[in-house]
Amino acid sequence: MNFLATAAIALAMSTDAFAVAIGKGAALHRPHLKEALRTGLIFGVIEGLTPLVGWALGHVAAPYVEAWDHWIAFTLLAVLGLRMIRESLAAGDDDDEKPSKHSFWLLAITGFATSIDAMVVGASLALIDANIYTTAGAIGLATFVMVTLGVMLGRGLGRIVGKRAELAGGLVLIAIGCVILYEHIGPH
Repeated sequence: MNFLATAAIALAMSTDAFAVAIGKGAALHRPHLKEALRTGLIFGVIEGLTPLVGWALGHVAAPYVEAWDHWIAFTLLAVLGLRMIRESLAAGDDDDEKPSKHSFWLLAITGFATSIDAMVVGASLALIDANIYTTAGAIGLATFVMVTLGVMLGRGLGRIVGKRAELAGGLVLIAIGCVILYEHIGPH
């Protein structure tokens, strides 16, 4: 695989994490660059590791990963999205009620849910004998940058739209899960 193909894969794998990061940034009480970098690092590491896992599974059990990846991603994203929607409806509009950072585990689960497609990419790269380490590194780096930018962009949006941003973020998570599901089981 050439540089352009690797860059395109890395960008494509980071776009759903970017969309989620905007919602995460909007749901926080004025997130600082440190929190954006922390979120980007968590997402980037997970997104960089999942192609390696997929690549290893691709050598052993690619059909099993491909058979269930969309259901796992859909379920995780739907549950997280519903949680965000519930929190946006339960809380008042007071900006001081927003947390200053998300828990590690919430970010890790969300990062994993948005990286299942990268696992499938890793499994497919095993079939064509591509350099998985370069591709996984590029995916992780692109995700780190995109998520960091997304959280900071969400910071600005959060001030403008308030709790509606968390509601929108939850809807985006559910929509991404539905798109993943549709791409795998919809008409082709």
